[in-house]
Amino acid sequence: MTTRACLPVTCFVALAAVVVTAQAPTDPPSNDALTRLSLKLERGETTLEYRPTVGYLPSLLEHLDINVDSQTLVFSKTSFQHAIIHPKNPRALYFNDEVAVGSVPGGDVYELLALEPSHGMVFYSLNTRQVDRPKLQRRAIECTFCHGMGNAGALSLVAASVYPDPDGVPAYTSSFIGTIDHRTPFAQRWGGWYVTGTHGSQTHMGNAVAADPARPLDLEQAGSQNLTTLQGRFDLSKYLTTSSDIVALMTLDHQVGVVNRINALAFLYGRTLRDGSANGSSGQIDDQVNDLVGYLLFADEPRLSDPVVGTSTFTTTFARRGPRDAKGRSLRDFDLKTRLFTYPMSYMVYSALFDGLPPPLLERVYRRLYDVLTGTDRGARFAVLSETDRRAVLEILVDTKPGLPGYWRRP
Repeated sequence: MTTRACLPVTCFVALAAVVVTAQAPTDPPSNDALTRLSLKLERGETTLEYRPTVGYLPSLLEHLDINVDSQTLVFSKTSFQHAIIHPKNPRALYFNDEVAVGSVPGGDVYELLALEPSHGMVFYSLNTRQVDRPKLQRRAIECTFCHGMGNAGALSLVAASVYPDPDGVPAYTSSFIGTIDHRTPFAQRWGGWYVTGTHGSQTHMGNAVAADPARPLDLEQAGSQNLTTLQGRFDLSKYLTTSSDIVALMTLDHQVGVVNRINALAFLYGRTLRDGSANGSSGQIDDQVNDLVGYLLFADEPRLSDPVVGTSTFTTTFARRGPRDAKGRSLRDFDLKTRLFTYPMSYMVYSALFDGLPPPLLERVYRRLYDVLTGTDRGARFAVLSETDRRAVLEILVDTKPGLPGYWRRP
């Protein structure tokens, strides 16, 4: 999964949006983690600490509540800082549920992206050089070149798997895999990325390049699987940690899919209203709602054939971030034996992006989720959900999710 970003994440690595070159005067003001930090910096209410060798990056992550163990490393030239990205100098991505930071050793800027319900996502950068008063710079049109394509007109996160050559240049051919999410088969993930962690007999495209220019789709995969260290591949001292954790990568894959579906649904709804439908009704919207609900419930997630184990603390620290129900269960608990999470319901249901869906859409999503979880909907797509899964997810949501419709209740 190689993130292409104008400014980071994925290209996040990151949400009811219209692709615009700048914020329109009638748009509501942004209310996201980056905008809030920017205002605090401008008012002198806080500042960023500059540290030798690592610059502002640790302080920036601390202010944004992003754990260092979320680090993933991408070495394909799929960012606007592509000139300095290659297998010996990968780009580092750090993320949480609402914001991501991209950093390339030797780069001029840190790349920043936040999810924001009114605008879809917002982009900033921060100059890497030390100054008396660091300032976040809002970005606009240049970021939509990557983030404004391929998502039904809505802004999107871009997490791509590519066939990189020894310098990280992707082979853009008919075999280009493009954006991936949790539905993507394991074997097609992470081309152009470094991957640390064990995964048994399952194979992925990470840690490998296509060295023969005459065969740009033939990755040299010897020694590329089940790596627990990246020692010797590049200078690890330039990074905040030594891992590109496989569990963090799998989580990022999932999050990309949720964000892009919410964005596409909200964009389509707004367009339908502008086209004259008073309530935003259309068959397309129904299809998008169904697609989002299926994705939130992991209905199309391929099963793991072997357990997956990461190499950082991400598996533990990520699970600590979420609410727990009366039985101590959380939607952020990992399974990693046969599937990504223990309970098949996305933790992104707690996000401001999800809650920011227009109320008529949110009600449709809630109704579809409730019908599936209570067994009213027993369609073939949801046959993978056991009665135990449905009951557990319903109970967890009733205990932990504010704002549920009144008809939601424990079974």
